Amino acid sequence: MNNWYARLTDYFPEREMKSRKHFEILFNEKQGIYRLEESQDFVLVYFEMSDFIFIDYILVARNNRRNGRGSRILDQLKQKGKAIILEVEPVTLIDPDSEKRIQFYEKNGFLKMNSIRYERIHLVTNELNKMDIFCWSPVTKTEKWVYDKMHAIYEGVHAYKARELYGRDPQPVSDVLRKKELTYSKA
Repeated sequence: MNNWYARLTDYFPEREMKSRKHFEILFNEKQGIYRLEESQDFVLVYFEMSDFIFIDYILVARNNRRNGRGSRILDQLKQKGKAIILEVEPVTLIDPDSEKRIQFYEKNGFLKMNSIRYERIHLVTNELNKMDIFCWSPVTKTEKWVYDKMHAIYEGVHAYKARELYGRDPQPVSDVLRKKELTYSKA
C-alpha cells in the first residue's frame, strides 16, 4: 500500500496532521511503540505503552464504513487488555461526520473525559485545535489517570522533536491540557 500519508492528509484537516517527517521520526525512533497498520480498508497509527494505547489516527475507507470494519479494528486493540485513549474533534456543523464519529466511539464503549480540556496551536497552520478526549478500558480508569497519560502522549508524540521539525518550540503541556473540576447538581 504505502500511501497511508496521502490517505490521512486527504481526510484529516491540516490542523490535525503531523508532517510526514514527524511521522517518520516517530516510526524510527519509537520503533515498536509508535506503529502503523494499513490495508486498502483502513489506516491505523497508534502509540502503545505498557498500560495504554493512544490511537493517533484511525481512518476507515469510505466504502468500508457502516459495515463494522472500524469496530473490528477497535476490538483487535481491545484484545490487548489495555486502556485505549483517543482525541475526537467536537461536534461541529462544519463537519457533518463529527457527530457520527462520536456516536461510533460511544457505541464501541468509549467514554468522553469531560474534565479534560485539550487545546493546542498547530505548529504549521497556527490554528487552534480543540479536541475531546475519549477512553475505553477493560477496568475503570479515572479521568485523572487519563489526564496524566495525555501529558505523556502530548510530550512523547505531538510535541516530540517539534523544534527540530517545525523550527519552533511546542506549547508547554500546561497550556495545552487542563483538568477542570466537574460540578454536579444535587438531585
